Amino acid sequence: MNLNHAFVCGHPALDFAATLRARRSTRFEMFVTPERLNAWYLESGLVDTITPGDEEDVQEAITVREAVYRLITNRRLGEEFDREALALLNGAARKIPVTPQLTVMGRHTEATPEQALATIARQAVELLSGPDVPLLKECDNPECTRVYIDRSRGMRRQWCGMESCGNKHKAAAYRARKKTSSGVSA
Repeated sequence: MNLNHAFVCGHPALDFAATLRARRSTRFEMFVTPERLNAWYLESGLVDTITPGDEEDVQEAITVREAVYRLITNRRLGEEFDREALALLNGAARKIPVTPQLTVMGRHTEATPEQALATIARQAVELLSGPDVPLLKECDNPECTRVYIDRSRGMRRQWCGMESCGNKHKAAAYRARKKTSSGVSA
């Protein structure tokens, strides 16, 4: 499994929810240490610097992430929101978020892991109550459980990302066609 964080879903809250990979098969947790969690916050562009976190920050992030994923799934499937997940998300969103500062070098955002998580929670609230809800789709790769925003023409996008899932599926389909065509001519 690729240990790099991926940002292919079209929204930070969706990318955050996708940090538990392959939910239906061999689940792969990206937030295994406070350092990996903080790396996600930095790589996502949410913060420029972040104070070191601890195991409690990781557990809180995983709890909120799972609530976000549950609510995204509820919304995508047209279901009523899970009440426990709703309470968890709203509780996290009420905390103090990241606050950007203007410096002589430009914009700079320094935060704690709790502030970063509060910001992600607020972004999830905005996503789940905003105009992009009808554009939410789950990747067609059966091994992938990422949900993304499909802004493609005609809403025909099938994959969370070509580099992560689309190319793998297309290569497998090509190999299957080649195998079938070489088997037919033999």
